[in-house]
Amino acid sequence: MSTASRLPQFVNRLSSRLPRTVDVRVRRLAVASLIGQTLLVVTGGAVRLTASGLGCPTWPRCTDNSLLNTPEMGIHGFIEFGNRLLTFALAAVAALMLVYLWNLRKERRDLFLLALGLLASIPAQAIIGGITVLTNLNPWVVGLHFLVSMALVVFATLLVNRAFGRTGRFVAARHPALPGIMRPVTAAVALFSAMAVMLGVVVTGAGPHAGDADAPRNGLDWDLFSHIHAVPAYLVTAGTVVALALVFLRRIRGPFRTAVIGLLGVTILQAIIGFTQYYNGIPAPLVAAHMLGAALLMVASTNAWDLAKASPVK
Repeated sequence: MSTASRLPQFVNRLSSRLPRTVDVRVRRLAVASLIGQTLLVVTGGAVRLTASGLGCPTWPRCTDNSLLNTPEMGIHGFIEFGNRLLTFALAAVAALMLVYLWNLRKERRDLFLLALGLLASIPAQAIIGGITVLTNLNPWVVGLHFLVSMALVVFATLLVNRAFGRTGRFVAARHPALPGIMRPVTAAVALFSAMAVMLGVVVTGAGPHAGDADAPRNGLDWDLFSHIHAVPAYLVTAGTVVALALVFLRRIRGPFRTAVIGLLGVTILQAIIGFTQYYNGIPAPLVAAHMLGAALLMVASTNAWDLAKASPVK
């Protein structure tokens, strides 16, 4: 039997072993994708905060002669290459997710397209990451790299919600009805969260943590933009408090109540970290915690808004 004739048989055997419903394997991969995208934000922060942005001084190779980091490059090369390596791990998770969704690509087109988008983003992120190295860590390009990571955190959150039947067309259990005001409130919180993150990128581009001693800064007034960055953060807090008040006044229970309480917790934590780092000279560990908090804020605000959309209106 020729190789060409064996291929359809192999494909059929493989397809027969793949899920025909959204099972635990698909859900685990969705969670792994969200965790991985969040970790990528953290490792990217580690690259910048340890001045390892040029630990691999070229791209796509780590050095002119090696794809991998070398011992001579020291800890900076290890940190930068580790961040690059995580991108390959995320690509593997996204590719495996598409394989497991193959039999469901028409029935669960929502999941398939989200997984496809996450996979397609990997080469885009790699190219942007390469441009950051080749432009000597231009702060605007570095900021774009971070913002794309944040967008992928949002998509991964939506993927988890739909894989677990929390939102989307295939909701597993009916959610309690919410006041009509809840959808615009949560949408506003999600929008202000995104604005806070974008302005945070501008603040970071003006601050001292450039990723390398010789990397340029954006030349803006760091203190001024820190205060501008705080405005949407205040609005996030206000919107979350309004949502929480409505939850308790209307005695709403279930996933949405949990989501709003979690959102408030992340918002308060981010505020504490932000004020502490501002008044203590922007220490690197607190900046790293603030970057992780930003990713968690996008997860929490996206989750609350997504659940509000999926819930019936009173």
